[in-house]
Amino acid sequence: MNSITQSFSTAFSLIASGDSALWAIVARSLWVSGVATLLASGLGVVLGAWLGVGRFGGRGAVLALLNTMLAIPSVVVGLLVYLMLSRSGPLGHLGWLFSVKAMILAQALLVLPIVAALTRQLVEDADVLHGEQLQSLGAGSFMRAALHVWDERFAVLMVLLAAFGRAIAEVGAVMVVGGNIEGFTRVMTTAIALETSKGDLPLALGLGLVLLGVVLLLNVLVAGVRVALGGSSKGARL
Repeated sequence: MNSITQSFSTAFSLIASGDSALWAIVARSLWVSGVATLLASGLGVVLGAWLGVGRFGGRGAVLALLNTMLAIPSVVVGLLVYLMLSRSGPLGHLGWLFSVKAMILAQALLVLPIVAALTRQLVEDADVLHGEQLQSLGAGSFMRAALHVWDERFAVLMVLLAAFGRAIAEVGAVMVVGGNIEGFTRVMTTAIALETSKGDLPLALGLGLVLLGVVLLLNVLVAGVRVALGGSSKGARL
């Protein structure tokens, strides 16, 4: 018990004292997950909006594939990115393997289906309610999709916050493609796994507490968005 108490005490000291190693890992984690979420959001919102209003042959198969990708294990995503970036892979010439760029790519691919699938549901629901009216006013598919995304902007923001939360809590993919190299590709989740296996509990606990704080902040932001929605049906759907 004394050992656990001492580990927590040391962990709080590392956080409060601004330990350079700990906060460098935190900063790298926020950067990797933030950039990955931005990249995935740009493509995911567009893809989701298009699927929400589009009606074409094979749409059911595309939706089935998208929903399947929601459940794909992160280590599988990491493996696929590893194969693409390896020396014999199609993107091997980029030299991104075991770099921050590879980690950003892996996390972006991991959260892209989340953004696309949830945005698609939001836009499709909105189109069921207002699509015919917009069509009668001369709005085409592109205009309807854009208007639905704008009308559901607070709910879309919640989707993006959820995607960031998924990205920053991820460990498998970034471990595979980043290599967990100290000072270069080590992020909070991979550092926690490594330091725990080494028996360095204070640093692992410190990083764990910061990660919990980030997740808590995301939940507060989501709750704030729900309040901004004023308990409307938009918020209820999420």
